[in-house]
Amino acid sequence: MSGRVGVGYPESASARTEFVLARRGEKNALDPERAYGAFVEEEPDGDGGTVRVATLLLTNRECPWRCVFCDLWRNTLDTSVPSGAIRAQIESALAELPPARWIKLYNAGSFFDPRAIPPGDLPSIAESVAGFERVIVESHPKLVGDEVLRFRDRLDGRLEVAMGLETADASVLARLHKGMTLEDFVRAAWLLRREAIGIRTFVLVQPPFVQPEAAVGEAVRAVEFAAKAGSDVVALLPTRGGNGALEALAAEGGFSPPRLATLEDAFDASLCGETRVLADTWDLDGFADCRACFPARRDRLVRMNLSQKVEPRLACPASGSGACSTSRS
Repeated sequence: MSGRVGVGYPESASARTEFVLARRGEKNALDPERAYGAFVEEEPDGDGGTVRVATLLLTNRECPWRCVFCDLWRNTLDTSVPSGAIRAQIESALAELPPARWIKLYNAGSFFDPRAIPPGDLPSIAESVAGFERVIVESHPKLVGDEVLRFRDRLDGRLEVAMGLETADASVLARLHKGMTLEDFVRAAWLLRREAIGIRTFVLVQPPFVQPEAAVGEAVRAVEFAAKAGSDVVALLPTRGGNGALEALAAEGGFSPPRLATLEDAFDASLCGETRVLADTWDLDGFADCRACFPARRDRLVRMNLSQKVEPRLACPASGSGACSTSRS
């Protein structure tokens, strides 16, 4: 099911780190006192309704892992933020947003990485999100431990932890240079489930080393793996290029960007269980070559995210056919 590694892709962990770092561009200039992004979105609440979610993209130190597919490092710092900076970011961002019931604190890495979020700030961060019914943070599975439970106990609302599974193919996962195994994910999910902490899982659609013809099946299998591990929500993310490493792999046949139809197929096939499945629609036009049918297809995914029900595929107004066959989408 997986594709070839690529002649120039190293086998050792240290060499893979160098492979990733050597192909990077410049980071964006950020203010450690300001979140680099903040917006309100809507998603299903698990009870048949929808909920408004304040999503904050926190500025902090870069993640220590060097995943070959990741481009989140662009919006990170090279040094740790000072004490109090994260709370300042949260409070200033919330002051500019409309009301919401849930909040996501996404920090382009792991919320429980002590070099990213100062551990001594966690009590004040919990105070800054008092009143939210659910607080969603992200973490590498290997950092899910006692600190998660202590933060949970400080919150008014329920804690949910988002983890990147990416794929259920152990050999592909190893080559993604994520620094974890499927067993690591299951262990973390077991602890969270035991402690009544919500689980959100990220799955890549057509990651490196997965051929296009196998991409839908691999994504569906990963959703099923995450659901079995206890995930409440699984987000399907089409793998985006642009970080340098993926372009190097693409040149050797180790990666090709997914078509919009691939995301649609994986999403359609995954909406069939108790676990809520979401299709990531951020910057989705990058996967669409056919501008005639793209808006309607994007809107269909947005509606399905909220309803959790599969809608019929839409005809392309340019071709008069069903799914557009003239594009990368």
